[in-house]
Amino acid sequence: MDIRDLTPDDTDAILDLRRRSFGPVSAADADKWRKAVGPVMAEGRYLGVFDGDRLAAGARVRAFTQWWHGRPQPMAGVAGVTVNPEDRGRGVGTRLMRAVVDRAAELGDAVSALYPATTPVYRATGYEHAGAQHLMVLRAEALRSIRPSGPVRLRRMGPADAAEVVSVLHRVHGAARASGPISWDERTWALWLAEEDDFLYLAEDGYVVYRWDDGDIRVANLVAGSERTARALWSLVGSSSSIAEHVTAPVAPDDPVLWLTRERSKEKATDIRWMFRVIDLAAAVARRGYPAGVALDATLDVDDPLRPGNTGRWRLRVSGGQGAATLLGAATPAADGPGDGSGSPAPAMPSGGPRLTINGLSALYAGIPTATLRRSGLLSGDDRHDEALDTTFAARPYMLDYF
Repeated sequence: MDIRDLTPDDTDAILDLRRRSFGPVSAADADKWRKAVGPVMAEGRYLGVFDGDRLAAGARVRAFTQWWHGRPQPMAGVAGVTVNPEDRGRGVGTRLMRAVVDRAAELGDAVSALYPATTPVYRATGYEHAGAQHLMVLRAEALRSIRPSGPVRLRRMGPADAAEVVSVLHRVHGAARASGPISWDERTWALWLAEEDDFLYLAEDGYVVYRWDDGDIRVANLVAGSERTARALWSLVGSSSSIAEHVTAPVAPDDPVLWLTRERSKEKATDIRWMFRVIDLAAAVARRGYPAGVALDATLDVDDPLRPGNTGRWRLRVSGGQGAATLLGAATPAADGPGDGSGSPAPAMPSGGPRLTINGLSALYAGIPTATLRRSGLLSGDDRHDEALDTTFAARPYMLDYF
């Protein structure tokens, strides 16, 4: 089997692959997909596995911005990973994901994330569970009762406002020191802001996108940088409470709306988990944000079978909100050979430093506590830096968007 870039000539084969993997695709959705996918192909962000002339599998490498402790960096969002039914169980998915990781590196992305339909194939290529999209069901009446704290100018928005939406996201997520949320590029935002069935409103420091959903309301995105704007946008959504009883919305784990509503008792929430991978260790550490008052100087041994440049002994230094990782030397594998990237402990290395597979390092980067990593076999060895590592990488990662 061969792996190559997909082109517009492959669109019919990709749509057939998607139908066999995810179910029927409507004519309208297929048309929207064709419009969106052309530029992605031109940028080398769509890969296919071919058995002769037949497309067996495909995956997109989306261009996102992702924030970690309020600092944005490019992120490879892996989406549309599909394998034909007759090609499953042959290692096609793993081979495709190895190519995806390599392509993400070629495109200059230091980190990557995806929403898994199944975990093993992604874990085997270095991805680990990191965060979630938190979908909360709120009572529309509770949102309607949120009182404004001052005047907020809201206006309807459309495709021409794509750049302003991206700007709002940078300001709000940066000020909130958020970890995990993403933004589409302006080109994709322009497509989303053209959806006829969505209601879109923009404020100076926030926006909301929502729609009717079988008699209730579904919020696609709501971001607010101040109490005043948060009150205005949530009460706007709740103004449909005479018709809609419930509002389903993606929110941060500590979203202000949970403190703005008058009543909170039992809440219905669904977590859609996403996985994360460090692609380029040195660049990922340098691009991440950290608490300004935290200082770290630690040595870690990392094993990454897919990206040998990440394997070895690293010195991590963080101060003043900036981080750097320096490769000190190659790791010495144990007699039983290197780890396989599936979550098993990394091979033994000299001088007894903390040892992580790339899965463990990716989870640590995303704020998973060292105690959790040790009990799950993703971190072993010297524990003298555990508390400092927890403080340095502390995060409650979330996404508002599903891709």
